[in-house]
Formats: sequence, C-alpha cells, structure tokens
Amino acid sequence: MSEEAKKHNVGGGGASLMAKSLSEDRKPLNPSPLSASTSPLPPAPKKVIIKSADMLPDMQKEAVDIAVVAFERNSVEKDVAETIKKEFDKRHGPTWHCIVGRNFGSYVTHETNHFVYFYLDQKAVLLFKSG
Repeated sequence: MSEEAKKHNVGGGGASLMAKSLSEDRKPLNPSPLSASTSPLPPAPKKVIIKSADMLPDMQKEAVDIAVVAFERNSVEKDVAETIKKEFDKRHGPTWHCIVGRNFGSYVTHETNHFVYFYLDQKAVLLFKSG
C-alpha cells in the first residue's frame, strides 16, 4: 500500500468556529408577533473548537455539520459516533473511524488529509480514515 499516513497524538491548540443547528436554517423570514411568543427560542449556536486537523477546510466543515445533526438526533455518544462514521463512509468511501466523548486518549494512524479532532460544546469528536 503506497498511501501516505500520519500519526496523530490528539491535543494542542486549534481554531475556533461556530456551528448552527439545522433548525436555525429553517426559521420563517417574517414571523408574526403571535408565532414568536408561542414558539420556543431557537437553539443557541454550538461552540466548535478545532483542536487538530489534517483535512481540507470544506471537509472539516462537513464533519462539524454532520456532528451537529448527530448530536441533535442521538443522546448516546456511541450512537453519535456511529452516525458520523457511517455518513463519512457513505460520502467519502470506507474506512472511517469515529470516537465521541468527554474523556479519552488516542494515538492513531490515518490517511493523509483525512483526520480531524474537534470539540462541539463539551464533547470531543475524533474522526479519521484508515484502512
């Protein structure tokens, strides 16, 4: 196999982004005064901090967007990780790996340009392609 690979020890500083929930994108343009008082407030934007990445910016944004949706639809970290992994397998071919949680260590080998480690609010997401 002649693919380049890199090893990453998760940690270090990173860039900061804000991600918004999909439901924010579906707000009515001109809500009536009555609907504003009866509807719940839109979810606050998620705080995103990219801690480490070897991935193109567009793919990083895609990973964050998929993670936001996965957290909205699932309450169990294992299910969030499964959703993200399966979506990346479908969109970018196998084999992706995803770890989600508040407290874990890792040292992984990944294909070049296929690694991202970020925080979405208080949860860490490690996503990489290997294999």
